[in-house]
Amino acid sequence: MKLSNFLRLSLLLLLASCANTQNNQLIIGKWAGAEWLVNGKASGLQAQSTFFTFDDKGAYTYSYLGSGENGTYKVENEMLFTTPANEQEIMVKIIKLTQDTLAFEMNRSGQVETLTMLRK
Repeated sequence: MKLSNFLRLSLLLLLASCANTQNNQLIIGKWAGAEWLVNGKASGLQAQSTFFTFDDKGAYTYSYLGSGENGTYKVENEMLFTTPANEQEIMVKIIKLTQDTLAFEMNRSGQVETLTMLRK
């Protein structure tokens, strides 16, 4: 019985680490906004003016309508953690990450926002 539970736990940890490694690799690159929804509806926010770059050393840049930030990031399973320079860590949920699409979900002031980006 104990061996069976140990094997199940080992398999779960292996699967989680594979997904984490894949997401860490897939996120690297330049991304441009394509769609920005608030509570599932068009937001009026200019998704096409949103840009992210993630490098292989854990650094990122972000810009939106001429303002921007840079800092460090990490991916843990379906979560993206960014830490802007001299600020607190921010977490968003990755809902889709493929070779050409990155979509994440944010909760800002009780509103669910979904930002979808395409690889540049």
